[in-house]
Amino acid sequence: MRESVQAGAVTAPAPPPLAPGLVWLMAITCGLVVANIYYNQPLLAEIGRTFGLGESQVSLVATVTQVGYTLGLLFVVPLGDKRERKQLILGLLLCAAVCLAAAAYAPTFGLLAAASLFIGLFSAVPQLLIPMAASLASDADRGRVVGRVMSGLLIGILVSRTISGYVGLHFGWRTMFWVGAAIMVLLTGILARMLPRNQPTFQGSYGSLLRSLGTLASTLPVLRRSALVGACMFGGFSAFWTALVFFLESDAYHYHSDVAGLFGLIGASGALAASFAGKSADTKGPDYALNLGILLFLGAYLLLGFGGTYLVGLVVAVVVLDVGQQMTHISNQTRIFMLLPEARSRLNTVYMTGCFIGASAGSFLGGLAWDHFQWPGVCAVGLAFGTVAYLTNRFYGRGSGQ
Repeated sequence: MRESVQAGAVTAPAPPPLAPGLVWLMAITCGLVVANIYYNQPLLAEIGRTFGLGESQVSLVATVTQVGYTLGLLFVVPLGDKRERKQLILGLLLCAAVCLAAAAYAPTFGLLAAASLFIGLFSAVPQLLIPMAASLASDADRGRVVGRVMSGLLIGILVSRTISGYVGLHFGWRTMFWVGAAIMVLLTGILARMLPRNQPTFQGSYGSLLRSLGTLASTLPVLRRSALVGACMFGGFSAFWTALVFFLESDAYHYHSDVAGLFGLIGASGALAASFAGKSADTKGPDYALNLGILLFLGAYLLLGFGGTYLVGLVVAVVVLDVGQQMTHISNQTRIFMLLPEARSRLNTVYMTGCFIGASAGSFLGGLAWDHFQWPGVCAVGLAFGTVAYLTNRFYGRGSGQ
């Protein structure tokens, strides 16, 4: 297996230690870029009113953005093992800025959906930075470093909803996309000065690079199990956040998009679990934090089902849901990065492609469940995803002893 994956690779000298300032730069970058994917979720109701669309129709904006991100994971992120990473990252950021501007301008829903697809495609930058951080970190500290960078990404996912909800209510949903475009341009300038060049070792063709993804997936049971668990967890997570704005605007609460965004800020408090998950993965093994995270996720959905109509119950459930999601995600990434150091971008590609296929399915099913069964249907979807994640992690691929 190692020989087949390393075909076309050359041995590279050990990189210098990862400086704390660079870790923070990577974390901030991850948070700002991943926010592009989630700006639209608190704005779905506003976008629907602009184009005269129903809830299930307008939720396709969230779905298509995540489909685009999945395509970026599959076809762009593997280049992190072949192309010089700094130039690749800068090019993606500029493309993302153009697409965000197109979404802000979009005169029709069709153009908005097309722009959203490419926003997702070009926002795969965090999945290039995380394997870079894992490669530069020592074996003893890899979980902690990944956890720290991931906390930036996770805070970006959650706080982006708060910002976009507020901006959407007070300045209109188009303004948020213009702001996002400006942030990408500014970030490109900063990274051009501060991000070090990082040349990977793969020397083969792009075709052989993509073919090696299948080799990795077919020969590493741990990778397949992690991808399946990640898909289920992201599916349940995405179903909740897609439907939340509709739930808060329903007769249960009568809130608006700014309040929906504030729930992202509440959930961001759970990003502290990223560091705990990383330390637990280093000391007790990734499975410990992963199993705990799945159980917290299931508990959160039970609370949402039985107490979601009470504000206190909803707030507590959001925090627990985000903690559970983050613990499982970081634990999954920590254990796959242990497999083949020379193929970390491709390992991350396989894993994150699975995650965002699940996220796309979760957005679609969450919108569909809300449209037909309201909040109980959304909670049933989340519980189903979490249950499959638990069963997969407990039983799938264990016969080989991995």
